[in-house]
Amino acid sequence: MDWQQIASLMIVGAVAGMFFWSRFAPRRRTFKGQTGCGCGAGGPSNPPPSVIIHSRKGERQQIVVRSN
Repeated sequence: MDWQQIASLMIVGAVAGMFFWSRFAPRRRTFKGQTGCGCGAGGPSNPPPSVIIHSRKGERQQIVVRSN
């Protein structure tokens, strides 16, 4: 076995180790978008309005904006 085979096997082993580590490593908890205490926001959330674009060949486009 020459040095190129050894180097390539080391690279493959390192990548496999990184994949296994990312799969089984403990997850970090992020509270992004939540309050400082880690609990969810208390108030009702307002979803963004939905936009529906409807068109057929030879007809004019229809754009409908629904606010929930």
